[in-house]
Amino acid sequence: MSTSTDVLTQGLNLNPSARPGGLFSELYIGLMSGTSLDGVDGVLLQREQDSWRMLAHAHRPLPPTLRQALLELNTPGEDELHRSAVASQALAVLYATVVQAICSAADVLPSEVQAIGAHGQTVRHRPDLGYTIQLNHPALLAEMTGIDVVSDFRSRDVAAGGQGAPLVPAFHQAIFGAPDQTVAVLNIGGMANLSILRPDQVPLGFDCGPGNALLDMWCQWQTGHAYDANGEFGAMGNVMEDWLGDALQEPFFGLPPPKSTGRDLFNAEWLNRWLAPHGLTDGPLADADLARDVQATLCELTARSAAMALREHAPDAAEVVVCGGGALNGDLMRRLGEQLPGVRVGRSDAHGLDVMQVEAAAFAWLAWTHVNRLAGNVPAVTGARGPRVLGALYPAR
Repeated sequence: MSTSTDVLTQGLNLNPSARPGGLFSELYIGLMSGTSLDGVDGVLLQREQDSWRMLAHAHRPLPPTLRQALLELNTPGEDELHRSAVASQALAVLYATVVQAICSAADVLPSEVQAIGAHGQTVRHRPDLGYTIQLNHPALLAEMTGIDVVSDFRSRDVAAGGQGAPLVPAFHQAIFGAPDQTVAVLNIGGMANLSILRPDQVPLGFDCGPGNALLDMWCQWQTGHAYDANGEFGAMGNVMEDWLGDALQEPFFGLPPPKSTGRDLFNAEWLNRWLAPHGLTDGPLADADLARDVQATLCELTARSAAMALREHAPDAAEVVVCGGGALNGDLMRRLGEQLPGVRVGRSDAHGLDVMQVEAAAFAWLAWTHVNRLAGNVPAVTGARGPRVLGALYPAR
């Protein structure tokens, strides 16, 4: 079995105008719905002669009822098994519509696609207890699309003693790594994770703290909007340094890698516990200035916790490539730049891959590793006992 490091040098030609062709080309679809719960992103990648091309991308928002159901399933509640099963079916149907859109955009038939890599929706992540749960219905997705589906990528790594996350550093190395400098990739979804890419070394990576989850939560409580568009709400506020100092006392920030986190930790309970000493709750505030200050402080928490992790584990980084929904928050990007003077901080678009396509592309790549019996994890990242082939295959026929 080959390790993930054996495939890091295979290039990615991000040419969106390319079309499939050639006797030896392979097509893989990647699907991702992250902890931000904003929608599903899907991409179609073509592999030909050890290089990759981006052929198509599609996005579909999560219907409000499904988003609420998934959000509620992040915490214990009544009738969880039934509600999880129903939500998984609805998610698979939404995945299938994204697959259909991708195939239509690229003018390919489902029979021409080797496999779909579908991560599923994380609702529990407890590697400390030996399990992780991503809601999905891969059998239904295979049935609806007529394409083999690879899913449940984290469990094999967790079974080998790993965190099961992050799984993207090997892919990040393949597309963002540089031969002459250290590059960090900061993916900001609901949570934030770092990949540290040094020339000729195995990549490192870990979750570094909350990404958009707390920001989105507070914004929705105060404005009714699902997220702070371009960070404009928070940009009008001022950081409350004493409140920020309290937040940075969270023990997770001081843990050494390998480590991972999710809504099991950074959730409404965490936010309310942080607010409580100041007499605030999860309801809307009459004081609009204070509401904006809280948003600004939460934005600074995301930026500062990521910058602290980077300075500790990659002080030699020359560039930080930001992807995920957080890269679209102008206020957050500004704060990152201020926290990392002397470091180039920019979006993945500059490297040819849209910020909302990176994780989906990674799961297309992970589907390929599964089909070819290649390890998809990096033990130095996850803490697993060794390289493992990730995922479970659900054949279409």
